Amino acid sequence: MKEGEKIEGFVYLTSGLAKIHKIEFEKSEQIIGISKPFDFIGFLCNFTGGYSKYSYTAIEDATACFIPIKIIKDLIITNGNFSLNLLKNLSKTAEEIIENRFRLNSKHLRGRIAYILLFFANEIYKNDTYNLPISRKEIAELINMTTENVIRIMSEFRQDKIISIDGKTIRILNKEFLEKICNAG
Repeated sequence: MKEGEKIEGFVYLTSGLAKIHKIEFEKSEQIIGISKPFDFIGFLCNFTGGYSKYSYTAIEDATACFIPIKIIKDLIITNGNFSLNLLKNLSKTAEEIIENRFRLNSKHLRGRIAYILLFFANEIYKNDTYNLPISRKEIAELINMTTENVIRIMSEFRQDKIISIDGKTIRILNKEFLEKICNAG
């Protein structure tokens, strides 16, 4: 889905990951969040005027279901339980995005890198070894840093034996210390 496109329905991610992003000033990209399996993609814009305010791009192989907006609207009108669950899901999505933004913005550079490495380990892959699905540049866009700072700090973490890096494979070697860095901000 692209920013500015007419919204025709809901997209439900059944596998894989997608980034939520916005193009700023026709050049730079700002990644707002990461959608994971069982998330609705484009959910935040479906009832606000008909056009997507964000772009959604798969960052690894993904499978999704498309549900036409008319079907969703009919279910909202006729099924109170469905409506309530939809509102809960919308609230959860908005809350996660706002909370993650708040957490990231309250941290210094090392805390932001630690946060994102732990986010992928704990929330996405549930494993301390994983293939990073986004580039260093995209990490920078996600956590409001320069690419150079991301590379430098990840290199420092590697030299300090907090993580190991082999291509796109990240392995957290000292999770306790990485969590301290994250929590200290």
